[in-house]
Amino acid sequence: ISEGQFYEAHQQLRVIASRYVKSENWDTAIDLLYGGALALLQAGQGGSGGDLGIFLVDVLTKSGKGVRAEEKSKLLTILRAYPPREPTKKRFITEMITWSSKVGDHLLGDPELHHVAGSIFAEECEPYDAERHLALGTADSPETLARCEYEWYTQDESHTAALYAARAIFPYLLVGSLRSANKAHLIFTSRLNSSREKSLTVQEVSSKSSDMRVYPVLPLLNFLGLLLLAIQRGSADLYKQLAKHYAPHVKEVGVWDDALAQIGEMYFGIRIPRQGNPLFDMMGSMMGFGGGSSSPKPKPKKAADVPPPPAADLD
Repeated sequence: ISEGQFYEAHQQLRVIASRYVKSENWDTAIDLLYGGALALLQAGQGGSGGDLGIFLVDVLTKSGKGVRAEEKSKLLTILRAYPPREPTKKRFITEMITWSSKVGDHLLGDPELHHVAGSIFAEECEPYDAERHLALGTADSPETLARCEYEWYTQDESHTAALYAARAIFPYLLVGSLRSANKAHLIFTSRLNSSREKSLTVQEVSSKSSDMRVYPVLPLLNFLGLLLLAIQRGSADLYKQLAKHYAPHVKEVGVWDDALAQIGEMYFGIRIPRQGNPLFDMMGSMMGFGGGSSSPKPKPKKAADVPPPPAADLD
C-alpha cells in the first residue's frame, strides 16, 4: 500500500483473510482486515478500503463476537476514515448496524453506532440519512439532530420552522423517548431565538409546573410545544383540544396526520385502525425507512449550499 500498489494489496489482503476465515482464525482475520481497510481508506482508496471494511463486518458476524468496545472501536475508526460521499460507506453502515442488531442487545442496532453514523451524515449535509440513525442513537443524538434540522431550515422560508422542528421531535416520540423529544425541541427553539430570527416575537409563558415560549406568527411551533406538554401531563383531553384547535394548520402541512395518530395512541390511548405495524409504517413514512409513503417532504439543499451542522435512549 505504501508503494501505491493498491489493487494488488487489496486482492492479497482478501485472499489471506479468506484463508484465516476458512480455518476459523477469527482474531487474525479481523486484525488483518481492519488494518488493511484503514490503510487503504487513509490512502484515498475508498472503494478498496470500503470493500475490506464490509468484509470485516461479515467476518465479525460469522465469528459470533458480541458488540464489545473493541469491535465497535475498530468499526467506528474505519467509518470515520471514509472520504465524504464514498459510495461504499452507506453499505458499510448498513452492514455494521445489522451486525450489531443480530449479536447485540438492541433489536434496531447499537445506539453508539447509530449516533456516530448519524453525526457523520449530519456533517456531510445528508439530513435524511442523519435522521434515520440519530433517532435510534444515544442521549447526545437529539442535540445533533436538532442542530442538523436547524441548519437545513435556515435554507428555507422563515415560516417553515415547525416543519423542521417536527423532524427532530416526532422520531423520538415515535420510539418512546419523550426526554429526547423535549431536548430536541429545546435545542431547535433556542437556536431559532438566538440565531436566525432576531426580530421574531417570542412570549414567555410560565406556570407553577412548566415554562413555554409562544411564537405568535408560528402557530405550528406552538402546537409542538403544547403537544410535548400534554404528553408530560398525560392529558388526553388537552391533546384532543390541541388537535381540534390546530387542525386547520396541521391540515395545511399535510404530512403529520399519521405521526399524530400514532402519538395519540401511544401516549393518550386514542385507538387507531391497525394495518400492518403502525410504528414501523410511521417511521418508514416519515424518515424513509421504506414505508412506501408518497407524501411530500422538504428537499435537502445541495451539499455545497448548506454549511455543515455542528451530534435514543428510551424513557
